[in-house]
Amino acid sequence: MPKITFIGAGSTVFAKNLLGDILSYPELASSTISLFDIDQERLSTSTLVAHKVAEALGAHPRIESTTDRRAALDGADYAICMIQVGGYRPCTVTDFEVPKKYGLRQTIGDTLGIGGIMRGLRTIPVVLDMCRDMEELCPDVTFLNYVNPMAMLCWAVSRASRIRTVGLCHSVQYTAYELARDIGVPLEEINYVCAGINHMAFYLRFERNGEDLYPQIRKVYTEGRVPEYNRVRYEVLMKLGYFVTESSEHFSEYVPWFIKRDRPDLIETLNIPLDEYPRRCEAQIAGWERMRKEFESDQPITIERSPEYGSLIIHSIETGVPRVIYGNVPNRGLISNLPEGCCVEVPCLVDKNGVQPTSVGELPPQLAALMRTNVNVQELTVEAALTGNRAHVYHAAMLDPHTAAELDLDQIWSLVDDLIEAHGDWLPELSRG
Repeated sequence: MPKITFIGAGSTVFAKNLLGDILSYPELASSTISLFDIDQERLSTSTLVAHKVAEALGAHPRIESTTDRRAALDGADYAICMIQVGGYRPCTVTDFEVPKKYGLRQTIGDTLGIGGIMRGLRTIPVVLDMCRDMEELCPDVTFLNYVNPMAMLCWAVSRASRIRTVGLCHSVQYTAYELARDIGVPLEEINYVCAGINHMAFYLRFERNGEDLYPQIRKVYTEGRVPEYNRVRYEVLMKLGYFVTESSEHFSEYVPWFIKRDRPDLIETLNIPLDEYPRRCEAQIAGWERMRKEFESDQPITIERSPEYGSLIIHSIETGVPRVIYGNVPNRGLISNLPEGCCVEVPCLVDKNGVQPTSVGELPPQLAALMRTNVNVQELTVEAALTGNRAHVYHAAMLDPHTAAELDLDQIWSLVDDLIEAHGDWLPELSRG
């Protein structure tokens, strides 16, 4: 039976969902589950939840928990990463509040933009440190990364480590479900092909029995049926011809067109939720004690299969059952009009041979051009993190589409200085630079 290590297991709800997915397979029901977190209180709650999940499913895994990361990784066959470096306070608050002083507003700030750059800079060193542990303790591990900024992290790992890594997100399958609902077609009847970069992949085909469903999707726009939360993505569809996988609140900060401090009417019309991520964090923090009491009570736990790919990958590698998932992997000739080596999101076959990416070829030129504006920022952030060259942080911010649309060069440099200073010991190499 495999050993499956959860890194950041104190993310109790997410860990619960993945555990339910994994242990629902009879072939995985006796796995060793190793839970690691630096927060002992949250780890204890997650450990209790793991036992309750196993009991509810009639599974009999070996469950262990530890605050020693090396012990958790020793001999692991699979490592699932779900950490957040710096947490809500102080780091996420800093990512949002410092840019506000310059009039720069964000929605989520975890993938691109100035918030994504800073999150990448403080997270890449931690993930690479984990990979060094894996190279020593479990060199044949399959590393499943759920942490943002996904493309930056996976690109850095592919450059600095030999650990087999795939970045996992749920935007492809969630968006397919939303589109199916919008057009009134059962999801199970839909076939699609999607490719690009994480949070900016596009459905190249969206069909039912060979019928192109894009005309029905466009009708949602022309007939005024666009859901209030999804106005940005439908605007992009009508201008670029394809539907993007990531949510409107995410996508709006990856481009220069939507969040304008001198256009509050645009923000209101498109229903763009500024400061959305801090609100989510505060709600989760406020609700944690209630959730903890619920998890630790005698109430039975409910298990529903999630749309996450993690358990599917593990099951396919262990059993040989072939599946197609969407994974974030190095671009080794997979998308011909995106830079070699950057992190791309493409269909991947999974079986006993592991995760095998599919070559997509050339994307529509307008989509590839848009993605490259994001890839530039990713590349410079990764370069800064790997080399400690502080100058590349400024360069990344200068080329970020949203930041560049709102601030001039002197403001961008001053903002970066302020953010690095505010992060302090979270960015030790850059703080000394």
